[in-house]
Amino acid sequence: MDQRKQILAVDDEPNMRRLLEISLRQAGYKALSAENGKEAIEILKHESVDLVVSDLHMPGMNGLELLKELNKQNESLPFIMVTAQGEISTAVEAMKLGASDYILRPFDLEVLEVAIAKALDIQRLKVENTYLKSARPNVTNLIGESAPMLDLKKLISQVAPEKSTVLITGETGTGKELVAKALHTNSPRKDALFVAVNCAAIPADMLESELFGYEKGAFTGAVKTRVGKFELANNGTLFLDEITEMPINLQAKLLRALQEGVIEKLGGNKSIPLDTRIVAATNHDPLQAVKDGKLREDLYYRLNVFQLSVPPLRERQDDIRLLSQHFIKERDVSIDDQAMSLLQDYRWPGNVRELENVLERAAILASDTIEAQHLPSDLSGNNPTQTTLPQAIDKNMLSIPTLTKQLEKKLIIEAIAQCKGNKAKAARVLEISERSLWNKLDQYDLK
Repeated sequence: MDQRKQILAVDDEPNMRRLLEISLRQAGYKALSAENGKEAIEILKHESVDLVVSDLHMPGMNGLELLKELNKQNESLPFIMVTAQGEISTAVEAMKLGASDYILRPFDLEVLEVAIAKALDIQRLKVENTYLKSARPNVTNLIGESAPMLDLKKLISQVAPEKSTVLITGETGTGKELVAKALHTNSPRKDALFVAVNCAAIPADMLESELFGYEKGAFTGAVKTRVGKFELANNGTLFLDEITEMPINLQAKLLRALQEGVIEKLGGNKSIPLDTRIVAATNHDPLQAVKDGKLREDLYYRLNVFQLSVPPLRERQDDIRLLSQHFIKERDVSIDDQAMSLLQDYRWPGNVRELENVLERAAILASDTIEAQHLPSDLSGNNPTQTTLPQAIDKNMLSIPTLTKQLEKKLIIEAIAQCKGNKAKAARVLEISERSLWNKLDQYDLK
């Protein structure tokens, strides 16, 4: 299936329409064209279009009239207006009506490509952010009623409306990003973008361009201007996860952006003023990171205006029942008392994330009720790696290949029995493909 974005070019000049179609296809897009607004409306009734590029002056229905009509049908459809040099006021009017951008005639085709890429990128982020908003945690529905969680919710409610930077600390898997989203959701910035960046997941030499963007030609491969995450999060929230993994030299640039409220793209010399709230997080002790030279001391104090500490799951075990019910509510299974007792007694070194993963696995194994036998050996005390070898093994059979096959056959039989004959589930439990399982069933004559 063709996954390329489809763009509709609207212009009453045949040569310009043809040029736009060719240029768009060369840039990697699918292209459609219409000679006026009315024809564009008819095309949109039958075609899925990701963006519209329209000239202002056209007979029958001009660009502004087309934009107004599209707003009635799909106000989220990105729209780029093409105007002449002396029509800036009209271009501004188009922006007020919801146009993504405008470009002036005569224009370089690369300028159009940059405008399209920027509009599509912003639209994608808006769609993703809308999804996040629909499922995002509110202070009132962050799961947990234990004393540590009630204290955390109260602090979130107090700091969320402010502009202050926030530093979130906590072990891996405690839900620091959920807390950051709750801060955003309960702030005056909730209708703008929440943009998350994992500083540990992006190579150090790419992180600066991801955050600040770059101008065309800033470095080898920078063939187009790109908007950075800082700029995308303008008027919203930028969440910097694993802040101690950010290179020290880049921390200095981040500090300047925080202090002065402006950024500069790589390869640019223009200061861009922004109103972006910064929320950072780390699973390390930030003061120790300062001592170890992984976090600038001045940046630490700039970020640590307000600190939120997310408690580990072992300190909020009263919440395990609520969390467990939340994780299995879409799976049509329940948890019996013995299994719940094991869950509540466990120390959870991987915190809430580990609990979620354990319950996902258990729900696959269970038909309708999660029991102790469906939990990992660390919780249930049954260690499958200690499966006893078959009895009465002949001395001549004590070879690694032979014993490996016997143990593999035994584990396959047990997995299929646990899954009540469901081969797909058994394959997932054994962490092999379903085809591999069928091959082994044939190999061991178990069909």
